[in-house]
This record gives sequence, C-alpha cells and structure tokens, in this order.
Amino acid sequence: MKLTKLIKEIKPIHVLGNAGCEIASLGFDSRHVTSEQLFFALKGELSDGHTFISSAIAKGAVAVVCERLPEQPDEKICYVQVADSHSAMGYIASAFYGHPSRKLKLVGITGTNGKTTTATLLYRLFRMLGYKTGLLSTVVNSIDGTESAAERTTPDALQIQQLIAEMVSVGCAYCFMEVSSHAIVQHRIAGLDFDGALFSNITHDHLDYHKTFDEYIKAKKLFFDELPATAFSLINVDDRNGRVMVQNTKSKVYTYALQTLADFNCRVVENTFDGLHLIIGNTEVWTRFIGRFNAYNMLAVYAAAQLLGVDKVEALRLLSNMDAVSGRFEVVRGKNNVTAIVDYAHTPDALQNVIDTINDIRNDRQRLITVVGCGGNRDKAKRPVMARIAIAHSDTVVFTSDNPRNENPDAILDDMYAGLAVSERTKAIRIVDRKEAINAAVHLAHSGDIILIAGKGHEAYQEIKGVCTHFDDKEIIKELLIIHS
Repeated sequence: MKLTKLIKEIKPIHVLGNAGCEIASLGFDSRHVTSEQLFFALKGELSDGHTFISSAIAKGAVAVVCERLPEQPDEKICYVQVADSHSAMGYIASAFYGHPSRKLKLVGITGTNGKTTTATLLYRLFRMLGYKTGLLSTVVNSIDGTESAAERTTPDALQIQQLIAEMVSVGCAYCFMEVSSHAIVQHRIAGLDFDGALFSNITHDHLDYHKTFDEYIKAKKLFFDELPATAFSLINVDDRNGRVMVQNTKSKVYTYALQTLADFNCRVVENTFDGLHLIIGNTEVWTRFIGRFNAYNMLAVYAAAQLLGVDKVEALRLLSNMDAVSGRFEVVRGKNNVTAIVDYAHTPDALQNVIDTINDIRNDRQRLITVVGCGGNRDKAKRPVMARIAIAHSDTVVFTSDNPRNENPDAILDDMYAGLAVSERTKAIRIVDRKEAINAAVHLAHSGDIILIAGKGHEAYQEIKGVCTHFDDKEIIKELLIIHS
C-alpha cells in the first residue's frame, strides 16, 4: 500500500522525502523491522523510539513516522513528522488493515473492576446466539473460538487492528474488548470505530501511572468523550463517577443500576455459594455467578445485549446457563468441607467486594481465611489499604507475594503491614512464598471454613525479579485440598 494513501488518515506536520513509496508492513520495534516497513518512532516511559530510527532503516524500513526529524535525514527515506506518533500509528494501522472496526460491531468495556467478566460474558452470549464473535480481554484474545494469549488488558494499536482484521476475515459480526486507562491515554484505541461503550465503576487503581485519582478518572472519561453520535454509552449510575464519564459525549447515553432508578435495573433476591437469584426488569433469573458485584456484571451484559437488539427472554435464558469466568470468584470445594475461592481481586474495592460477598453468605461457624498480596512495581498507596480491608473483614489473613516483579517481596509486605495497628497484627501471618502461604491457609482451615485466595485469579504465572515461572492458584489449591482432605 502506498504511504500517500496511509497518511491521508492523519494530519502530518511535515513530510520529508518520497511519500509514494510502497509499504509492506508496519512496526515500532527496531529489532523486528522487515523490508519495506513503515517504522513508528514511539516515545515510551523507559525508551524513545527516535533513538532507533537509524537501526530500523538499516534493517529495511523505507519510511518513518516520528515526532522529531533526525538531524541528518537519509535521502532515500520518507519521514512523516506528526504531533503524536502513538495516535498516528492507530489511524494508519486502521487504514493499512482496511478499517476493520467499521465492518463489525465493536463494543468497549472500561472501568476498574468487572471489565473481564463483562466482556467475556458478552462474547459467550453472542456466540451462543449464533454470531461469529471476537474478544480482546485480560485473560485471552479470541477470534470466534480460536484463542491466543493476552499479554496485557488492551493490546498495542497494531495488534488490535490486526486482530480485528482477522475477525472480519472469518466473518465476525461483533467484537467485545476491554479498554484500559493506559490504552486510552497511550492512544492504543486510536483509529477504532466503536459502536458502544460500557462503564462499570472506578476505584483506586493504577495511581503509579496516573499519579492522581482525578487523572485516572480523566483517562477513563476520554474514551466516552471521543465516541461518535452513532454509538451508545452504558454507564453504572450507582457509581458516582458514572455521570462524569458521559458529560461531554456525543453518544446516546443509557444507564443501569441496582440502587438507583435507571434504564436497566436489577434486584438481588438471594445470594449463595451456588449462585444469584435476580430480578432483572420484571423477570426472575437464576445464575451460577456469586456476589452483588456479579449482579452488576450480569445486568451490564443484559443491558448491552438489549441495546444490540437481542431478545430479552433469550438473553436471560442464556445468561442463566453460563459458568464463572476464569479466576473470577471461582469456587473450589474440598472433600473436608472447606470451600476455597480464587479471585483476581487486586484493588481495594475489588477485595472489599469479594470479602463482603463471602461474609454475606457464610454463617457464624464458618471462618474466613484470606490469602492476599500486592504486586511489585505498581501503585504502592493501595498496599496498606488492602491490608486493612483483609484484616478488618477476615478471621485470619496470610499476607504473601503476588507478582513481586523487580521489588523485594519483604518490602512489599512491609508496606502492607504499615496499614495495620499493632493489635490487628495478631490476626496476620506473613509468608513470602505464595505456595507455602496457600498451604498454611489449608492447614489452618477447619471443616466448613472458607479460604479466599486473592490477587492473581486467572494468571498462571508468577513474576519474580523479571522472570516468569508457572504458578496457578487454582492448581495449587485443588492439589492441597485433595491432599489434606
């Protein structure tokens, strides 16, 4: 494809060289440049792609999109100077792959908690309805059943466009994707044509990146600010920031809630370890999902399906037959009558929701033993908060490692312990090794007790000092409950 055609999608500051060159591929990693590639020089937190322009040219790049022109340009290369290389990459990638998001219904889900469950259930629902459907999520990327590993919540702009193009090529009519705050501010969703957007909630998270809660809210809000008038926005108005999200949107706004009058309402009739009994609209429905937070997720899925034209009765029938999403309040029962719950809760609000759900269901004779840690090289402010929540609402807490990454695991636990009063520490046990921590919880549990293993959920790895090794909370708790039952 000619570069001249691709750059029609953007407004370059300056074009230096022959823009009539043929482009065979797109890339932003100088280590993987191929012949006739358009190279994007991206500024990142740790490195600047502008320093690798000469390396990219040496490996076959014929054109470069950059924010700064080199001091000594190569006469054989076309340089396209832009205000933001990240944004330009999204729009150019969309054109390169034939604007695939215009050829299906694309719905994005954003918020602190509930993104994965909501996106995954929508994906499952529409496949059950007979539609070829795509999914881009924290857990997995799927093209109508063909799955590939997801490296992060929202892929880079090139990967997104390529994945959606593959969805279109096999006939997908819908794609549901998680949209992270990082992806929004880094313009990874630039060039996408959304037909709908969902907002679940917003709580304390990612302040290592956004620095303040206000900046985090603004990042989420940008997604809705840029929606076209042809799209819909579906917001949770029980969250006080729900209305903030759509203050400047051109999209058609719809609301859902459990506590507030909304376009779509739901009431929890019964909440047990076997599932939820709900009334959605005027219809009773039993689901296999557990917890009030899942009532919000189910309602969001139902409401989005309605806005996409799905029959109400059929939507509820199919939702009632669905199982839990991997690592989201997954229940493992031991032969010794101990119930373990594996959940991805890694924010204060998510941990509070999961523990509140367990405490609403368990009886006075059942103790709650919580195993929890916090990730390294991430928002440190939430560590003492999560520790306080765990201690305040559990009978015993085993503090342990999550993904320490490049931080000292003991230092992370020190940060968590800083949130506890001296008297509260009598309920706490500190075990750095996560497997040993889970093992300790199993040994502490009596018949009928409940073990919550929080923080990693679906993740099947643990990252320590930059090295990822296989580690699956579900595998470990299943093995230990059988051994000790």
